[in-house]
Amino acid sequence: MYDPVIQALRRNDSAMALTTAQILVGENPDDAQAHRWLAAALQQQGQAEAALESIDRAIALAPEDAELHLARAGVLIGARRNDEALAALAASSGLDPNQFMAYTMQAQLALGRGDLDEAERLSRLAARVAPDHPQLAAIDGMVALRRGDADRALRLVVAASQQAPDDAQIRYALGFIYMAKQHWAFAEQAFRGIVERNPAATSLHSLIAELIHRQGRPAEAADELAPLLKSGASPALHRYAGQLRLAAGQDAEALELLRTALAAQPRDRQTLLAIIEAWRRLDARDDARHTLDAALATTPDSHDLWLARLLFEAIGSAEACAVAQRWVNAMPAHLPALEAQMAALDHAGDAVAAEAVAQRIVEREPGRTSAEQRLVEALLARDEPAAAIARVQSLIDAAQEPLARQNLRNWLGLVQDRAGRQADAVATWTALAQETAPSRLPLWTPTEPVQAWPALASPPEPQGARPLLLWGAPGSGVEAMAAVVNVPGGWLRADRFTAGPPQDGFQNYNTPAALAGGQMTGQALIEGWRAAFPARAIAGDNIVDWLLWWDNALLHALRPQLPHGVLLIGLRDPRDMLLDWLAFGAPAPLAIADLQQAAEWLAAVMAHVAELHERDAYPHRLIRLDGLLHEPAAISAAIGQALETAMPPPPPPGPGRFPAGHWRNYAQALKAPFAALEPVAQRLGYPEI
Repeated sequence: MYDPVIQALRRNDSAMALTTAQILVGENPDDAQAHRWLAAALQQQGQAEAALESIDRAIALAPEDAELHLARAGVLIGARRNDEALAALAASSGLDPNQFMAYTMQAQLALGRGDLDEAERLSRLAARVAPDHPQLAAIDGMVALRRGDADRALRLVVAASQQAPDDAQIRYALGFIYMAKQHWAFAEQAFRGIVERNPAATSLHSLIAELIHRQGRPAEAADELAPLLKSGASPALHRYAGQLRLAAGQDAEALELLRTALAAQPRDRQTLLAIIEAWRRLDARDDARHTLDAALATTPDSHDLWLARLLFEAIGSAEACAVAQRWVNAMPAHLPALEAQMAALDHAGDAVAAEAVAQRIVEREPGRTSAEQRLVEALLARDEPAAAIARVQSLIDAAQEPLARQNLRNWLGLVQDRAGRQADAVATWTALAQETAPSRLPLWTPTEPVQAWPALASPPEPQGARPLLLWGAPGSGVEAMAAVVNVPGGWLRADRFTAGPPQDGFQNYNTPAALAGGQMTGQALIEGWRAAFPARAIAGDNIVDWLLWWDNALLHALRPQLPHGVLLIGLRDPRDMLLDWLAFGAPAPLAIADLQQAAEWLAAVMAHVAELHERDAYPHRLIRLDGLLHEPAAISAAIGQALETAMPPPPPPGPGRFPAGHWRNYAQALKAPFAALEPVAQRLGYPEI
């Protein structure tokens, strides 16, 4: 939405830029970027004081945005001669080519509006007048920085700062360059120097606070803002200070600041999220209710405020139902309000009322997923499976988008499963799998069993990092294991399942055959694996590498080259795995072009696991996930016990899956595929049909 202003600025159409920016600000009065571009438009017209007011308003709305402070620096520099407008500067340099300041001021204005070519041109003109002037380095340095060459920018401006250590323009440039290089302490000192020499530059305190925060000192950062909060500070500044107090663990102080911010801007989502966290930490449920009710009294049409208000009532309680009803009363046309009411009634056990609300929703928006699911659940609960299936089929028939149709067809299979129509469910899922197979990953070809691998080498001494390899076949539920070990700052790498995976041998389907046939050495595989570590932000061997595939041919590399590693394998009854894969897919979108072939392939893959386990061919742990997929704490405990370590608190449960042993309901519908899997299931300790 900023493009019309930016384009007008670039073609020097100052009148159009100003008009467009004023309309933008009128429509978005709380948008910091809108005020920034209004400042640029005012600056281009030579209205320096008005431009300064506008950029200050932008900073008040987003005090931690470094780009806004940079823009303010340009406005301040351009305002050194407040009696001269941009046209006068151009006229001055045109009449007298030796007017150095006219060129540099115009260059700063060009920087402020993002016109790097024009700033560079004006710098060259100024250099003809005073080639050694240090302010040229500030302009050239900022041009280099904006073009991504922070190292050149730093060289230029550091040299200039040695010539003119007190020059504010150079200090601004130096501070922003240090920020770009993430040298937070140096940037802080550069901006402090400006404030020490010019106490009126109060807006820099918020930027300095952000730099202190980035150095890991949030309490000091909040203290830096304290002087600004005493005199009519903006809600955004109160919010930012509250966020800093939260980061410092000063929850009570944070709550006071955030209350002020919320009262002034009850629609601000960042403030709301922060104050919810403060209430949670302080267990201040009553304060939350009263404060949110006060905000809703003035802003009854805020979706976010109503959601927050519901957070502070017990699920299924009469109070939660009452809040949901108030929301519907305040926003009767808002479907999420009705959805919240439907959920509250459901949790309260009032199925009839919940179904009635669901009916109201679909009357207003036919096909809305939440309500349709509730209506189908009601039909199944009343033992009307045919009606439930017919309702889903009608949604499929009405769907226009291919992806929506796929999702609905998958749901149809689940409803058919609930209705006891297993053969129909298999037909639904199989047809869908075959249609989508061309867009899925092909199945890799497992290598033939071997009788011998290289000797297992001795672990290095002293043993430091212990690399973990995580894998599970489709349907194993290995993603639940990944969720347990995927903690912030942890070592799990799931990038093999993204659009930009590491390009190493563990990603290549041809690796097993190459290792088994001698075309690739184990040393080359592990060296290539480690060579990709820096790009994956891995230090040493500290990694939990979630593998796309497994084949025992990898033991040609792992046994001699990585003896201190451990392979974690997610495991379920292979027949449950096949059913789960068919109904729910897998983290790696592997194709099922033919169900019998998929079963035989899965049997071959799991035979590698059975052989590995029977011969204890590599340090490994089988994590049996049967019955645990909805129990993250149990999965965490199982992994911790297997690794003899304490695991972090588990995440919330993932999406629902079939219970352990559900495959038995499909003993006839999937008789031939299950027969292919039964031998390996028994090898892995699971009972026969």
